[in-house]
Amino acid sequence: MPVESGAVLGIALVALAMVLTPGPNMIYLVSRSLSQGSVAGLVSLGGTALGFVVYMTMANLGLAAVFVVVPWLYTGLKVAGALYLLFLAFRAVAGGGAGLFEVRDLARDSRARLFSMGLATNLLNPKAAIMYVALIPQFIVPAHGAVIAQGFLLGGVQIAVSLVVNALLIVGAGAIAAFLRRRPAWLAWQRRATAALLAGVGIALLIEAPVPATAAR
Repeated sequence: MPVESGAVLGIALVALAMVLTPGPNMIYLVSRSLSQGSVAGLVSLGGTALGFVVYMTMANLGLAAVFVVVPWLYTGLKVAGALYLLFLAFRAVAGGGAGLFEVRDLARDSRARLFSMGLATNLLNPKAAIMYVALIPQFIVPAHGAVIAQGFLLGGVQIAVSLVVNALLIVGAGAIAAFLRRRPAWLAWQRRATAALLAGVGIALLIEAPVPATAAR
């Protein structure tokens, strides 16, 4: 398989940091879990999973050929993705915002609507778009061949990490909300750890030589 273990580990760390950074997906899934129960949250998660598959398919089939024809695009996406990670790291420690695990009264939705809203939320989520357009491509090495296979494998790793973490958040949303109400200082530590992980990967990507082998010829 052309994908190196370092690339798999790298995308797993990026996916972990991204999923732990509050965004549209997490807000929707947690809010549904708190207001309608964990089953509703898991049904919504099924919709977000389909959204990731749509992004993964479109990105891989569209970008794989482009990287060979226009190698400088690979470099541009690499730098853009690294800068976005650094931006998220800054936001993690600088931003406040409303409490993610604050219990709110919401209207109950059918399972079909929960699934469709989870799908729509993810398709309109800028974090998901940037993940597949600017971040995952950085870990693809065109010189190793099988670019599409690399993209689908790395995308599968990202989806797996996202589903596992979000499922744990959904199932434990009630307990987490109660815990954070008693220990608000833990929120600050969570933001710092997330920021450190994002910044570390972002800096490593900027330091790494950004030009692929196809561009050096």
